[in-house]
Amino acid sequence: MLQHIFRQAFLLLIDLIMKYITSAQNEQLKHLAKLLSSAKERRICRQTVLEGTHLLDACLKAGWTPQHFYIPESKADKPEIQVLLKQLDERNTTIVGSAALSKITSLTEGEEVMTLVSLPDEPSLPNNGDCVVLEQVQDPGNIGTILRSAAAAGVRQIVLSKECADVWSPKVLRAGMGAHFLLKLYTRADLNIWRERYFGQVWATALGHNNQSLYNINLKQPCAWIFGNEGSGVSQVMQEAANGTVRIPMLGETESLNVAMAATICLFEQMRQRL
Repeated sequence: MLQHIFRQAFLLLIDLIMKYITSAQNEQLKHLAKLLSSAKERRICRQTVLEGTHLLDACLKAGWTPQHFYIPESKADKPEIQVLLKQLDERNTTIVGSAALSKITSLTEGEEVMTLVSLPDEPSLPNNGDCVVLEQVQDPGNIGTILRSAAAAGVRQIVLSKECADVWSPKVLRAGMGAHFLLKLYTRADLNIWRERYFGQVWATALGHNNQSLYNINLKQPCAWIFGNEGSGVSQVMQEAANGTVRIPMLGETESLNVAMAATICLFEQMRQRL
């Protein structure tokens, strides 16, 4: 009984100091829904939506300043939300009825915090230093995993070709687990232009016994790695533009590895050599 009274009092306080939305037809929620579902909308508005407290926490820890926070009514009095609320500007915080929020989320569980953030300005393509270059990688889970592995291995520059899945999509953000906020992301890049300007060593992964073994090359100097499409791999054009092609030695009858797994192995071998 006391818990119920406390909850009602807490929600009354929220009504007094914060905005409140109950309908999925609200213009703010409709805007969030468009950002969640459309890469074009994200590009035009230069915004994206973070779903869940983990991404919000990672965003805040990285020093980003979100634009607005949407908190489900059913979780507003939870301890983890209370901790976050202390870090948020109440003027930019809105409580949303759970039924309304569940209609726009891309998550199975609709009652999650949503955070509206502005996307950073696109930097000029990198011409030196360690890079990961993704050519036509189209699975969001693969891209997110590669971002996590790159961040863990100390590689901060990620170049994505125009044909890659949108790096700021909900699925990539979830798979990246906060890595986005630690990296410089160069999206929709023309890889030919990037290669003309980049003067470091470039390695491309490719199948075949004529390629150099990953464990026989010197990775102690800054370099760029090119990882290709899930089905066709790195294009012939990009293989020829690289200083060399690399294969990951495998025992047994497995023909190839998932691109995210291959990228992780290469990046951690590079890190191992430098430790």
